[in-house]
Amino acid sequence: MTLKIGDIITFERTFTTKDVFTEVSCDEGVHHITPDEQGRLVIQGLLTATLPTKIGGDANVLARTMNFEFIRPVFTGDTIKCEVEIQSFEWAESKKRTSIGTTFTCKNQDGKEVLKGSFAGVIL
Repeated sequence: MTLKIGDIITFERTFTTKDVFTEVSCDEGVHHITPDEQGRLVIQGLLTATLPTKIGGDANVLARTMNFEFIRPVFTGDTIKCEVEIQSFEWAESKKRTSIGTTFTCKNQDGKEVLKGSFAGVIL
């Protein structure tokens, strides 16, 4: 994957009840196991955070820092679109590696922001 400053990479995913990972996360808050009046569960915030990390993984980024601001809940049935923007991309000759810095925003199917943040690391 060829990247440069200013590039925007997107990924979209619809979450289902099978995605709610209470057994793995041990996060068994009532909102994750009891459907609301519309039959939806709230998915774990860190599951939403897999969208920008998936994009980083596609570029072989080994993350060193990650910052997340969870703005509103994501429910089963929601389709979330994540946009990651490359803020810095630099080859360090002395270290023989490329460093990368990004910002991202995730919005639901209604265009409402659910998550924003940043991650930085090195390209393997």
